[in-house]
Amino acid sequence: MLLRVFDDRVSLGHAAAAQAASAIRRAISEQGRARIVGASAASQFEFLEALTASPDIDWEKVELFHLDEYIGLPMTHPASFCKFLQDRLIAKTGIRKYHLLDGSQEPAELIRSVGNAIAASPIDVAFLGIGENGHIAFNDPPADFDNEEPYITVALDEACRLQQVAEGWFENLDTVPKHAISISVRQVLKAKEILAVVPGPRKAQAIKSCFDGPISPMAPSSILRNHSNATVYLDRQSSALLTPATLTALTASA
Repeated sequence: MLLRVFDDRVSLGHAAAAQAASAIRRAISEQGRARIVGASAASQFEFLEALTASPDIDWEKVELFHLDEYIGLPMTHPASFCKFLQDRLIAKTGIRKYHLLDGSQEPAELIRSVGNAIAASPIDVAFLGIGENGHIAFNDPPADFDNEEPYITVALDEACRLQQVAEGWFENLDTVPKHAISISVRQVLKAKEILAVVPGPRKAQAIKSCFDGPISPMAPSSILRNHSNATVYLDRQSSALLTPATLTALTASA
């Protein structure tokens, strides 16, 4: 795993998008298609804006999967991650083949159908965020590092739900769903390449917990350190609490 640190979230987003675009182009060149997993969060705004503006990507040859979604939330809700991907990735690129997690559908059937689709062939690149509680997708602490199912149902902890309120997706804690469908940790780690985009001061403590401390289900994103081709993109704010030793060991020159 590699950390890359940039001065601000805009330069971070552009650099991550350049790497993502290269990964997609390479997969299409080598195998005629690219299979990707898209993240849906406020942290992804600049990254997705730069990625969708990247030239020379044949988006019709891209197959998109979805990290997570609230159970019971319709796709028309402003906080729906399906709506996020529709508005910020699918509509801007013309991706034709995608597998969204419709929160209004019956969870077990949705998990079965999308799980079968994602397990059919390797994912070329997965795009992630990291939550304020250290989660990847909706795998809140203590995360299940062993479940081999591609998608699982999870209970959302209060820190995760409060983050959604703080970011403006919901009016208050009572309106945030308590359960979600999430890609599993094991499925994330099966991706050939992982790009995590994590800007902002609210993520600094999570970054410290995940990359200065031990690999632990209590710091879910710490598991990324076990992936040979994962890059975590940080800005000065999100990296502020990391020790100099960690920065020296894990950070490439940006």
